[in-house]
Amino acid sequence: MTTSILQPLADFATADLQPSALATNLCRLSALDWMACAIAGTDEPVSRILLSQALSEAGQPQASLFGGEQGLESGPACAPAKVPARMAALANGTISHALDYDDTHFDHIGHPSVAVFPAAFAIGEKTGKPLSEILQAALFGMELSIRVGLWLGRSHYQVGFHQTATAGAFGATTAAGRLLGLDAAQMAMALGLAATRAAGLKAQFGTMGKPYNAGLAATAGVEVAELIAAGFEANAAALDGPLGFGATHHGEDQGAAALKGLGEIWRFETISHKFHACCHGLHAALEAARTLDLAAPEIASLTVRTHPRWMTVCNQPSPATGLGAKFSYRTVLAMQALGMDTARLESYSDAICANPKLVALRNLIQVEPDETITETEAHVALLRRDGKRFEARHNLQALRDYAEREARVLAKAAALIGAARVATIWSRLQHDLSGQDFADFFGA
Repeated sequence: MTTSILQPLADFATADLQPSALATNLCRLSALDWMACAIAGTDEPVSRILLSQALSEAGQPQASLFGGEQGLESGPACAPAKVPARMAALANGTISHALDYDDTHFDHIGHPSVAVFPAAFAIGEKTGKPLSEILQAALFGMELSIRVGLWLGRSHYQVGFHQTATAGAFGATTAAGRLLGLDAAQMAMALGLAATRAAGLKAQFGTMGKPYNAGLAATAGVEVAELIAAGFEANAAALDGPLGFGATHHGEDQGAAALKGLGEIWRFETISHKFHACCHGLHAALEAARTLDLAAPEIASLTVRTHPRWMTVCNQPSPATGLGAKFSYRTVLAMQALGMDTARLESYSDAICANPKLVALRNLIQVEPDETITETEAHVALLRRDGKRFEARHNLQALRDYAEREARVLAKAAALIGAARVATIWSRLQHDLSGQDFADFFGA
């Protein structure tokens, strides 16, 4: 690794900059999306385990837990809602990624929100910071995590590291450190110390270990930032120096790309929200297909062209389980053509995979790799039984009108946790609340 990115990142992380209006609005929208995914995910087995651990350890009531006041079968009828900030970040990060329905950034194939928001809200609530400062700190943290992910490059991800956990830990550190008032020198040291804590492997995909990776990033950020604020000293060069994180974690040293436009161009503006409850690699195809007349009886054949990367990730040809369906082009497109709502969690079931109509339609769908297509694109070609042909293409990074994006995120959130709850959260996210008011975001 030869390009020094540490000081530019530390300067950015502590700078008095005004983010773009679009980035600010998208950050607030991502906060809503993150909360909805977390609240809807509190009953997942991995969430119950993390909640049980957090509540059994108790400790200083510094930060709120998602679902913390619901109580557990093995615990009191009304369990305490607050725990130490580090544990809140660990639990909330894991819980919010339990459904794998949160946002993604394709610059580094990572999930920024689930790593950074838990750290920002934990420190913000503990220190009583206003909501506006917490959201801005989170935005800086997510932007920095994207930049670190770019610097590490695709090889870091391809060799087996989970960017949500690795790059995400630096973003969580940035958000927490900014709220704690670290200066540039302290932030550089915090990023260096985070290099010792950042960890997470793709080998955990398909297990409870995947959402846990997000929690690890969040809690690492809280711990590291608080240690540096307390006077802890560490080697800042552990990020990009000899024997540092990049050099030892298969980084590509894409420093020029990572630093380009830093502080002026907000890469977070191309964040991609999930509007289908399946692998994000399938979403471009679903978005393209929804513009076609995809009525099932009229389909003679459907061909999907996608980036070769996704062929080994989400191209299960004939899955037998609801989980497998979430990683199958043929299955989700058949579901969409049959009028099934691919945005709803309950749409993905073992029974759906055995549905004779779906199986017959699935057999008419072909998936082909195409190196000329980017990772965020898909091309769909429809041949109808009347001989007419239609084609559509979609790129997830072609940001649609913000108003449309907002409407779709609000609709998704309402499907997850109810319209009334969403209206309350969305209203509160647009006002500058103090830390003592944040518990309402995390309840049942």
